Amino acid sequence: MIKGVQIKKLRLIPDDRGFLMEMLRCDDPLFERFGQVYITGCKRTVAKAWHYHKQQTDHFVCVSGKALVALCDLREKSPTYKQVDEFILEAPPCEKNEPILLKIPPYVAHGFTAFDCEETRIVNVPTLPYRYDDPDEYRFPWNSEEIPYKWPSYVTRGG
Repeated sequence: MIKGVQIKKLRLIPDDRGFLMEMLRCDDPLFERFGQVYITGCKRTVAKAWHYHKQQTDHFVCVSGKALVALCDLREKSPTYKQVDEFILEAPPCEKNEPILLKIPPYVAHGFTAFDCEETRIVNVPTLPYRYDDPDEYRFPWNSEEIPYKWPSYVTRGG
């Protein structure tokens, strides 16, 4: 796994009304700080990719469908430089994969697409709020030759 990427297994607490699942707590060992919370969705044939941050750490949790999340380490001094990892994040109630929170450190490019579903939704809890006047967001095209990763063949566009 890419250095600095962390996974937190999430615990689903079901009852006769449905379920509850905590995602991120301020007393979690991987918690750094709170910036904001937002939800983002992606359709099956689209990759929301690639981008990275220089200051911000992201915390992804899938809350609808399944997401294929791909990461690429862009830190030249990292022992995992240019390593690519992929993860399947599944929203509860899960069929195959236990729910997880995926922590993505700065300078790790990331993107995602819907996997085995028509649309997926991810909640992100970044460590910094989005700065509309000076975003900490750097992009590559979804099919960039600089990232050694190929999206599944059903992905036909991105951004």
